[in-house]
Amino acid sequence: MGDLFCEPFPGATWLLPPDFPVAGLANITVDAAETYGNMLKNKVLTADSKEPVQVPALAYAYLEHDYGDGDKRFFCDDDQRLMSNIQWLVARMDTYSVPGLFQVPSFAEELAALFPESDAVFHHLGRYLFHPADHVWGLVSRYYRAYLARAEQLVGVQVRVFDSEQGKSPHVLRQITSCVWKEKLLPEVLAAGEPVITPATGGISRTVLIASLRPWFYERIKSMYWEQPTASGEDVGVHQPSHEEYQQFGRRSHDTKAWAEMYLLSLCDVLVTSGWSTFGYVAQGLAGVTPWVMYRPLNFSETPDPPCGRDVSMEPCFHTPPMYDCKLKHTADTARSVPHIRRCEDVKWGLKLVGPK
Repeated sequence: MGDLFCEPFPGATWLLPPDFPVAGLANITVDAAETYGNMLKNKVLTADSKEPVQVPALAYAYLEHDYGDGDKRFFCDDDQRLMSNIQWLVARMDTYSVPGLFQVPSFAEELAALFPESDAVFHHLGRYLFHPADHVWGLVSRYYRAYLARAEQLVGVQVRVFDSEQGKSPHVLRQITSCVWKEKLLPEVLAAGEPVITPATGGISRTVLIASLRPWFYERIKSMYWEQPTASGEDVGVHQPSHEEYQQFGRRSHDTKAWAEMYLLSLCDVLVTSGWSTFGYVAQGLAGVTPWVMYRPLNFSETPDPPCGRDVSMEPCFHTPPMYDCKLKHTADTARSVPHIRRCEDVKWGLKLVGPK
């Protein structure tokens, strides 16, 4: 953590003290006896009793993508009242679960007071808490000054491919160019033989920042804007800070570059992101920008049509919402349980916070 982020507050730290009484937090799994769901299943706890119940000192709220119905009750009022009596409640999650908190009726008043703009929760939390550590800030500031600062408009393009064979996909490249041209984010290039247009005086200087593990898309887009004039006559600069080829879990230099590039993307005026990608979610949330989302193709041999669409808000998508009716205690569609929650554009079963209509 210290390699990536500054401490959140003066006199505070992200890290638990060495003498913290709960050990083995990194080894929690969905099968652990101490998970809230398993304690309900094994009758160690019950949220349905009208009488006071004895609670353990510790419970794990296991909220990762493979959590079961018992753990999904974390987002139920009765269960929250029970959990409020547990001394240590440790939550483990790998998705952005804030929309689920907005579905808890007893949280509604407090959340409305904290976040009157329901579509800017991550923006405010991220900008307030996640400040790059000095080394990361050096990566950000040096790159920005050297390559991006003089552009009048910065266009960030975040490319995430989920299939290793798509690292050099012409279909993905076509999706990127179709999106930025269709939405007028970048000028189109002229075909061979078309008359070259003299750029208008005082035209907008555009620079593209590409963030991707793969260099192939950057190389093709950069070559395209170098080798062919644009229909508007303007010049387009294209830059990519790094290309690590594949995700390298736990490697410090890889993580610092990833965080630096998320932050650099957040400095762009407009964003084009890849659907399903938490990398893009972080960038758009920090930026406070509603992106154009490139849809994840159903068939990797085709370019989606349309290639992209404007998202409904800057908020990240909750990929694995509980889909659980707290009163009936079974699976149910809760997408319309509160007015400022909608389905995600990129993950059709996911939920995200939106602003007031």
